[in-house]
Amino acid sequence: MVAPNGNGQHQRVLRAGVWAPIPAFMNDNEELDIPTFQSHVVALAQVGMQPVVNGSMGEAHHLTAEERTTLIRAAREALDAAGLHDTVIIGGTGGNSTRATIALCKSAADAGADVAIVIPPGYFAGALSKAAIKQFFADVATASPIPVMIYNYPGAAGGLDIDSDTVVEIARENPNICGVKLTCGAVGKLTRIAGGTQPSALSKFPRAAAVAPEFVTLGGFADFLLPTVGAGRAHGAIMGLANIYPRSIVKLMTLALKEQKDEITKEEKQEALHLQDLCAGADAAFARAGIAGTKWWLKQHSGVPCARVRRPILETSEEAGKALKADAAIQAFWEVEQALAK
Repeated sequence: MVAPNGNGQHQRVLRAGVWAPIPAFMNDNEELDIPTFQSHVVALAQVGMQPVVNGSMGEAHHLTAEERTTLIRAAREALDAAGLHDTVIIGGTGGNSTRATIALCKSAADAGADVAIVIPPGYFAGALSKAAIKQFFADVATASPIPVMIYNYPGAAGGLDIDSDTVVEIARENPNICGVKLTCGAVGKLTRIAGGTQPSALSKFPRAAAVAPEFVTLGGFADFLLPTVGAGRAHGAIMGLANIYPRSIVKLMTLALKEQKDEITKEEKQEALHLQDLCAGADAAFARAGIAGTKWWLKQHSGVPCARVRRPILETSEEAGKALKADAAIQAFWEVEQALAK
C-alpha cells in the first residue's frame, strides 16, 4: 500500500517487519561501491528483508551529507528497477544539531526514503535535558516531510538513553513520530513503550495515519525477536545480523507472527525456539565483531569485493575473522541460512 507524501512522491506504509541496516560498502580508497550496495539491498529485499540506509551499521556519521543522499537514491532506484516498489526504506538522518537533522530529513525524502530514523545528537549530551530531547524531536518531526522514528542507542549518542515515559510522551505529542528503535536492549522499556503507544492508547492523539497507521516499536537486536513479537509487544526489529542471515530471520519473524496470532503448531514452535537460540548466539558474536566483522564476513561468504571500513575504524584482523568462523552459533545459524537459500 502506498500513499502520496507532501513532495508528490509515493509513500510506503510503515508496518510490522524486519529491517537490515545496510553497510556502506567501499573500495580501498574509501569511495562508495554503489553497485555492490544496490545488489545487497535488492538481494535482501527479495527475501523479505527491508533496508535501513545510513544507520549505525552504514557508518552514517562517517559519511558526507551528499553520500547519504546518494545511498538512499541508489537504494530506491535499485528496488524500483527490481520491481520491489513496496519495500519501505528507512533512512538515517541524525545530525549534530536540530538544523542539520532537519536538512538531512528533507534530502532523504527527496532521495526516496519513506521514514527517517533519528538518533539524538550526543556531542553535547550532558547539556540535553528531557525537555531539550523532547523539543528536538518535536522540531524535527514538525519539519520533516516524512515520518520520523526515534532511535535510542546510548552507545552512539554520548550515553543519552531515552526512558520509556519520554518516548511515549514524544509519540503522543507529535503526529509525525511513527515509531522507535531500541538498541539499548531493554526489553522492559520496549514493553512499556508498546503498551503506551498501542492504538487504543493513542486513539485520543492525532496521527499521520496515511503513512504510519500504528506506532511501530522495534528492537535493535535479533536476540529477543520471538519473545517480543510473539507476545504482541514488538512489531519487529532492525538488526545488523540481518545482513548475514536474512532468510533465517524472516522465517523467525514469520513464526513469531504466527505465535502472536495463536496459529503456530507445536512443530513450528520448536523450530522457532531453535532459530531464536541460534539467532541469539550469532547476534552476540557479531555484536562484538561490529561493523568491521560484518563486512569481513560478507566479503568471505557473500561475494562483497572489499571489507574496507571508513577510518578511524579498522578492518577485522585475520585472528578475529578466524574466531568468527569458529563460533559454534555462527556456524550453526549459517548452515540454516544456506539450507533456506537452496
